[in-house]
Amino acid sequence: MRAIGLKTGEVRLTPHSPAWRRKFSAEKLRLKALLQPRHYTLEHIGSTAVPGLDAKPILDIAILIPSFRSLPRWIQALESAGYLYKGEYGLPGRHFFTRGNPVTHHLHLVTPETPHWADWLLFRDYLRATPAAARQYNQTKKRLARRFAANREAYTRAKTPLVTKLMRAAVQWQTQANKKSKK
Repeated sequence: MRAIGLKTGEVRLTPHSPAWRRKFSAEKLRLKALLQPRHYTLEHIGSTAVPGLDAKPILDIAILIPSFRSLPRWIQALESAGYLYKGEYGLPGRHFFTRGNPVTHHLHLVTPETPHWADWLLFRDYLRATPAAARQYNQTKKRLARRFAANREAYTRAKTPLVTKLMRAAVQWQTQANKKSKK
C-alpha cells in the first residue's frame, strides 16, 4: 500500500493507488463518528478521487454544511479529529484544514452559497467519465510537477489555464447529459 503524505510546498506526483479510496473510506467513517449529529455531505475530491490519475499523495475531502453560522463548532470538532485550521487560505467561501506532518489530508469546508462544491464534483466526475481529458490533465500535471517541484503555488497557477479549459468542457458535458436524461 502506497503511503500518503507530502511536505508543505512540495510537488511530487505518485501513480494512482486503489489504497487512496480505502483510506478515504476509513477517514469518512472516522469523521462520521466524530461529527454526529451534524448535518453535512462529505465527498472525496481532487486527483486522488480519479482512478488512473497521478496525484500528490494527499487526500482531498470536501464537506458541504448548511451554513457557517456554526463554524466555531465545526472548527473545534475537526481540530479534535486532528485537523489544523488554516482559515480561507486564499479561496473565499472555503474554510481549509490540513492533517498530518507531512500533510496527508486536505479538508475543505463549504456551504451551498459558494460554487466550489459543485465545481469540485463536476471536475472530478468529468475526469472520471472522460479518459482523454484525464490523460491531458495528467500529462500536464506531470510536466508541471517536474518544473515546479519545490513551488506548489507556481504549480497550481501554471495548471490553472488547463483546469479552466477542462471546466468549460465539463459544463458542456453536464449540459449534454442533462439534455439526454430529459428525453
